[in-house]
Amino acid sequence: MSSRRRQSTNNGSRITDEQISDLLFRLRELLPEVHGRSGRRVSASKVLQETCTHIMSLHREVDDLSERLLELLATTETSSAQAAIIRSLLL
Repeated sequence: MSSRRRQSTNNGSRITDEQISDLLFRLRELLPEVHGRSGRRVSASKVLQETCTHIMSLHREVDDLSERLLELLATTETSSAQAAIIRSLLL
């Protein structure tokens, strides 16, 4: 077992190889790029790399949708209380 896996977590308990494997399995199930590769084993580093890529993609998508929503709100009545609340949340 590597020294990194022996390190304690914040709450003092230790994470086991089995827990790491379980977490990686869960990540594989969530990632469309990796989940579609049925029957093929994917390395832990590839799963983590794909996770980072997917999260960055989701961030870009949220930013794009927020920008589009702000544009739509700008075309609505500026006195609308709901529009003002949404605008303040997005900015």
